[in-house]
Amino acid sequence: MKVIIIGGFLGSGKTTTLLKLGKYLNDKGEKIAIIVNEIGEIGVDGTTLDIEGVETREITNGCICCTLKIDMEQALDSLAEEYGPDTVIIEPTGVAFPRQIKEEIELMKIAEMEFSPIINLIDGSRFDLEIEQIPKFIKTQIEDADILGINKIDIATDEQISKVKALLQHYNTDAKILEFSAKENAGNFEELIETIGGEGKQRDHSTKQNSIAESNVSSHAIEFAIESNDLEIKKGHKLANEIVDSIHSQFIQLNPDFIGHIKMSMDLPETFLKISLTSSTNKPEIEIFERENAANPKVRALAAVTNIRQDDVVKILENTIEEMFAETGIDLQRLQQHTDTKNIINLCDISI
Repeated sequence: MKVIIIGGFLGSGKTTTLLKLGKYLNDKGEKIAIIVNEIGEIGVDGTTLDIEGVETREITNGCICCTLKIDMEQALDSLAEEYGPDTVIIEPTGVAFPRQIKEEIELMKIAEMEFSPIINLIDGSRFDLEIEQIPKFIKTQIEDADILGINKIDIATDEQISKVKALLQHYNTDAKILEFSAKENAGNFEELIETIGGEGKQRDHSTKQNSIAESNVSSHAIEFAIESNDLEIKKGHKLANEIVDSIHSQFIQLNPDFIGHIKMSMDLPETFLKISLTSSTNKPEIEIFERENAANPKVRALAAVTNIRQDDVVKILENTIEEMFAETGIDLQRLQQHTDTKNIINLCDISI
């Protein structure tokens, strides 16, 4: 069983890269499984992870390199015994250290396991903010990697990419550096796919660190049932934009240079909408997927951002969603948050 670990800070494009990679390997006839680790109590990306014929596990409410190691072992054991994949792709939370994850998995002594090179993604459009906000954390992620992927070249300037590349070469002289856009399949993305077929490097064991504490990230996730089947996509799109814009503005007041991830999804009848924002300077990105089967309307949201107090993150996220839905006359019912490992069996819900 081959293990591929795709690391990178919150909002660096790991899920998009994972989806493209998973589909590529699946189309080649490999039996693929995916493990996604979300720092919040609620998994926001569930529907977008669906790839036909691929088994997926979500592990929520912490980090698999420090606080959720047992959940990680259980997920790998169950996949190996019940599904028998050729390849397992692991997307840790953006506040994880990929090398610690690899080392923890090696200690599990799962039979016939080998590792691809550790991949760490960097958002080329905001790397200057990352180094400014959490320099020690970002440097550790970079040093962990065998492959450093400068992602989002479709929105980063040539000057930004050149500066990022120089800094990566300084912090990790041994890593292979690739520039690409996972979203657009542009640049060296095909080379990234080819490179992961190799073997990961053997290194001395690293000093164990609590990655969540090192990241200076506060996070909160929440899930509501939408008490109406009349919220159509155009109105939902507008409402989602307004909510994320409001959260964005309130976070800027507390930390004008925050980085991280604000993301919200709406499960509407026959439609799934996802909106994402990754820093104080970026604009929200919207994705809309058609669904074959009507779902119970829900809204899920996660905020994980740097250098803002935890209680402020909780208050802003919850109050903004509840108040802005109330203004539209649509009632919400808060759903119980899940802290256990959650299995998601992929159906052909969307086309990727």
